[in-house]
Amino acid sequence: MNLFNQYRGLRREIYVLFFGRMVTNLGSMVWPVMTMILSQKLGLTAAQISYYFVGSSLVMLPANLIGGRLADRVNKKWLIVICDSVSIIGFLFCALFPLGIGTVLIFIVAGIFQSVEHPSYEALFADLSTTKDRERAYSLEYLGGNLGLVLSPTIAGLLFKDYLWLSFLISGVSIALSTILIALLIKDVTPVEDHSEEAAYQEKKAGASVFAILRKNPMILLYLLCGTLYSAAYGQYNFIMPLDMAAVHGDAGAVIFGTVSSLNCITVVIFTPLITKLFVKMRDTGKLLVGRLLVFAGYLVFLLLLGFIPGYYLAMLVFTWGEIFDVLASGPYVSTRVPASHRGRINGLMSVAYTAITGGVDLAIGQVYDRAGSTWTWTIILAVTLVSAALTLLLKARDKKAYPKLYGNAD
Repeated sequence: MNLFNQYRGLRREIYVLFFGRMVTNLGSMVWPVMTMILSQKLGLTAAQISYYFVGSSLVMLPANLIGGRLADRVNKKWLIVICDSVSIIGFLFCALFPLGIGTVLIFIVAGIFQSVEHPSYEALFADLSTTKDRERAYSLEYLGGNLGLVLSPTIAGLLFKDYLWLSFLISGVSIALSTILIALLIKDVTPVEDHSEEAAYQEKKAGASVFAILRKNPMILLYLLCGTLYSAAYGQYNFIMPLDMAAVHGDAGAVIFGTVSSLNCITVVIFTPLITKLFVKMRDTGKLLVGRLLVFAGYLVFLLLLGFIPGYYLAMLVFTWGEIFDVLASGPYVSTRVPASHRGRINGLMSVAYTAITGGVDLAIGQVYDRAGSTWTWTIILAVTLVSAALTLLLKARDKKAYPKLYGNAD
């Protein structure tokens, strides 16, 4: 069984976006160690780091809304190219100047423009694939991103102590290569015409507001609530997990976390095609539920085995299986249930909701970690993950009644 045969037959532009995502992520070396930059390089506490994450998230809120609105109104390809160009300048600036609060602020500005382009990326994968091909398209996007990430977290951990500036430089150069690839090779971003019964919910609604669309689709609001809680819990992988490793293992924590993050990417590369193939008949709501339960299990393993280094890799393996299930379902769920004319704006609005809730949870988690320690912090994280899973179970039970044409004659 050739697992990669399942990705044949998609539009040429999707393969270009796949390679673009892969090349960009080859240089994603700063984000995986940002918590350690703030704690070990700049001397911030967990609470102060949470203020950084929340503050940067707040300034990115309007960026997501603007990006979503632009995605529905302008050429998505050129929006991505322009935003990437600004990010490239920001990363190169960070590489050339000494690390400090000013450098971090420039990094945030670069991140803002990455946020502006995000709804366009998500909408393009939906625009350029039919409903029946949607999951394969998002699976390929996810696979490409993680193919690029396989080595970058480990390299970031190795560069962290003495050559952090090189991480910024590699990131800027990688995004530049990806931008050139997209600008030169993507010629046509005209949405695919899909007249199947499953595409009935995607008909364009010219003139309708986003809130009018959401009022007619209450399951999207329930999905959004589940997703925001899950996003808040999922984000602790890059916040509390590295803090714990640094607290237990000192300077070696950065290298350990880098290799654990690389395992995350390796697992995605190996298992994404396999899970896509084996679970092709599982509904997206079922995948969402399985994913969130596996993320809960991965966090629980990490807490129980904290201090035992091999346990981190077991926890990450289980966690990543959950991440794969969730990613394979999330993009197709939304894009098959909302009008194509509103994909960008709804993706932008969802990004805002995820950012706002995650920011609030980060503030609370940072305070709890400083005052009560790791165990109580992970207890809260596990509880939030379980609530997200419970709400996803409710979504699974009600979705078929809301969108019967997506289920055909299936039970």
